[in-house]
Amino acid sequence: MVVLNKIYTKTGDAGETALGNGARVAKHSMRVTAYGTVDETNATVGLARLHATGDIDARLAAIQNDLFDLGADLCRPDMEKDAEAEYPPLRMSDAQVARLESEIDAMNSDLAPLRSFILPGGSALAAHLHLCRTVSRRAERLTVELATMEAVNPAAVKYLNRLSDWCFVASRVVNGNGADDVLWVPGANR
Repeated sequence: MVVLNKIYTKTGDAGETALGNGARVAKHSMRVTAYGTVDETNATVGLARLHATGDIDARLAAIQNDLFDLGADLCRPDMEKDAEAEYPPLRMSDAQVARLESEIDAMNSDLAPLRSFILPGGSALAAHLHLCRTVSRRAERLTVELATMEAVNPAAVKYLNRLSDWCFVASRVVNGNGADDVLWVPGANR
């Protein structure tokens, strides 16, 4: 369990922060940038939830929890030392990825095929889901870049990839199952 009784510690005042294994690194390190962008993704999901109700809100709440899991995974390097850790590190699982895939398939089953790209918008919730989609794509790109330098749990990358797809499909669902999608008209303003 996490206990936070003091919010500022001053230990980061020199531009470093602690990872989940206690190692200190620069706040601009690729690992910190990746999990920081996962945290930013979570904040955009929180904004989307301001407009969500029912099943979509419950699914977004589960995604927010998953994103904390993902941040915990990314802030803990040295996956090969997981068995030696005093407390087993929290790692993303393929089951979390499979859940997103199942939800995408269920949501997509009632949608008509697209004949054009969609402009972010329609309803307020759809617009926020598009923001979630783009920020999660950035988190994915940064996590993939981190994986070229250090070991990264493959399920973390897969989750971010599916999350952006989930947000896209969900945006269509909340836009009247696609009826209220705003379609791109190539060259419309030439």
